[in-house]
Amino acid sequence: MTTPAANPAATSAGSTAPATSAASAASPDVTSSELLSAVAARELAGRRTVFAGIGLPTLAASLAHLTVAPGLEVVYESGVCGAHPSHLPETIADAVLITDAEAVIPMPTLFGSVLQGGHIDVGFLGAAQIDKWGNLNSSVIGDWHRPRARLPGSGGANEVMANAAEVFVVMRRHDPRSFTEKLDFCTSPGPDRALADGIRPLGAGVTRVITELGILAREGVGEELRLAALHPGVTAEDVRAATGWDLQVAGDLSVIEPPTESELALLREDVDPERVYLR
Repeated sequence: MTTPAANPAATSAGSTAPATSAASAASPDVTSSELLSAVAARELAGRRTVFAGIGLPTLAASLAHLTVAPGLEVVYESGVCGAHPSHLPETIADAVLITDAEAVIPMPTLFGSVLQGGHIDVGFLGAAQIDKWGNLNSSVIGDWHRPRARLPGSGGANEVMANAAEVFVVMRRHDPRSFTEKLDFCTSPGPDRALADGIRPLGAGVTRVITELGILAREGVGEELRLAALHPGVTAEDVRAATGWDLQVAGDLSVIEPPTESELALLREDVDPERVYLR
């Protein structure tokens, strides 16, 4: 739930102070994982199927299933569809994912029929870098031949980006190195870049980016990501200063409701009581 924010023009245009962490600003008892999971879960309201990864996407999907999306079908890259694990999986291959699952199918069928067939409403992705068009880098930081860091790469992210109806990205770090004007490497091209290369994707690409500072959003092809909502205690200029491009601010900028006591209780007591991912 969000409420209208103060006029962003009223913030200090010359501010270069470090962006405030919403988790600490809202309450010292709310962790970054709890904040991001609660906000991401709310964004799943009304969705039917979600292609979730391990970690924050699993927390968000599990919480959404208990709150705003009770009929949500969770699909995992390992071929598990309609997962109902007895407890949180620690890896994508954790056998607990099969517990009470509605189906377990071969990965070629998952990608070739379910994902490429257009049956996924939302794909959850993470990345080391993202640009204004929603292109993602999860391959290298720095020069390809002499990188400062070499990362896991695409996995199924390219297929998710191209074929899910829309993609949500959850980023723990919001700074100019992660939100950059130019990617060090493009692992998962969004629809704008794909179309420029003569490839027609099925989906809208990244439509939501959820961070500790707020939510960036776009509707689809031809639109840049813009600031759509702020966490309490964060200003539009905080987010602009933490973003490596000239971030546009929505005219109807809103303030995100902090995680409720009910959401926190569900996360802590029902979803992840053993603190597999909550920290």
